[in-house]
Amino acid sequence: FARSFAKNHICDQRLFFELAASAETQIHNFTPRHVANMAWAFVKVDRSDSKLFESLAKAAIANIGNFNSQELVNTAWAFTKVGRSDKELFDTLAKAATAGIGKFNSQDLANIVWAFAKVGRSDEELFDSVAKAAAADIWSFNSQDLAKTAWAFAKVGRSDKELFDSVANAATAKISTFNSQGLAN
Repeated sequence: FARSFAKNHICDQRLFFELAASAETQIHNFTPRHVANMAWAFVKVDRSDSKLFESLAKAAIANIGNFNSQELVNTAWAFTKVGRSDKELFDTLAKAATAGIGKFNSQDLANIVWAFAKVGRSDEELFDSVAKAAAADIWSFNSQDLAKTAWAFAKVGRSDKELFDSVANAATAKISTFNSQGLAN
């Protein structure tokens, strides 16, 4: 329900207040998809209910083994967008993402390191596994994925030579597809 309203950019304050309260009482029934969708919806309507996000973090940690790559990335993205960098949640997300890195597509790889970098977290194992996976599959990255990945690694002070060489080669071939922000970052 929350996702449907958010997808249509409809933020009825009273409705979202009630959605948050109801979700908190039912959080034990939330699947990984429910966690990711609820967090995404609240971000999209510019609501960062702290009690709800605390409950969502606990639910994510408790069910992390059942998250797929998109759910991991969307959860990290949502928590980043509301400025929440809960250590236990991000440590748990990092471990799960590292373990499942082979199932991540180029957008997932770019977005997971972007989320971590945006909140100032540079989990070594996660960034190492993303660097290897990205370098191996760099030609599937679009200009936005390339820019986000390079930005994230630079933001946390990681200069993986193989990754940056791969990004440079792919970016050179795709330079005409970069927008001004991608070019500048």
